[in-house]
Amino acid sequence: MSVLKVIEVMSNSDKSWEDATRKAVEKASKSVKHIRSVYVQEQSATVKDGNVTEFRVNLKLTFEIE
Repeated sequence: MSVLKVIEVMSNSDKSWEDATRKAVEKASKSVKHIRSVYVQEQSATVKDGNVTEFRVNLKLTFEIE
């Protein structure tokens, strides 16, 4: 039997929501081991002068507890 834990993580990128998600997982994996999945809960963007300047994600990250 596995015990899993879920934490909430926020990240941003100037490229895309996918890049923001990748950055969140890469950063979290430095201190959180056995990451199993990620669920993107919310997406938003910042707009300046009619252009999207930043993509933001709020996600839930699931990992196994040893």
